[in-house]
Amino acid sequence: MSTGVGQPLNELSPTARLHVEKAVDSLAEEFGDQHSRDEVEQIMDDSLRRLVRGAEVEDFVPALAHRFARERLKALGRAQGPDSALPDVLFIGLGDTGRGQMAAALLTFRAEGRVVAHSAGSEVAADLDPAVVQVMDEIGVDLADAYAKPLASEVIAAADLVVTMGRSVGAVEIPGGKRREDWRVGDPTGAPVEEVRRVRDDIDRRVQALLAELEQAKAD
Repeated sequence: MSTGVGQPLNELSPTARLHVEKAVDSLAEEFGDQHSRDEVEQIMDDSLRRLVRGAEVEDFVPALAHRFARERLKALGRAQGPDSALPDVLFIGLGDTGRGQMAAALLTFRAEGRVVAHSAGSEVAADLDPAVVQVMDEIGVDLADAYAKPLASEVIAAADLVVTMGRSVGAVEIPGGKRREDWRVGDPTGAPVEEVRRVRDDIDRRVQALLAELEQAKAD
């Protein structure tokens, strides 16, 4: 695999490079009936570049890139899949560290496998806000393995509904004909825990209403 696409990738340690190669092997085996190894490598390289924050390259980034690349490859399959596929909802926040993560996790939690939910950031950000992780844990939703993800065209293309989490996300290019909503909710990032709980409960009410709507549409 070539990891010479972009200067940040050249800074990967030998151990991290080995993890990247193993991740590509795993993805190529999983998606080999749909995508060539070259396509898998290209998505993995791009995922690595987009997850590297500035000039700093951490050894854990390849593991996150593996997850991000896998999500993108699965999204490609859903976009080309049957009409009977599960409803797919994408929540877009500013940095994917707060509102979008909460919404996607709550929809996944409430839907119990009946809906596919994602979150992404219109900008690359750092780790999730600790208060967001705390208040979600209070209701039994574990965000310990969650991570901030940039917006990927494959994930947008696969979504049946794109929900932007307020004006702060900025302009987001969404393909024509795709359903879109904008949820004006508070920003939990950096807020006191009491405010983060209020935002969580607001998002949860919206998520449960959306889930009921999606289930009704499927029944009709």
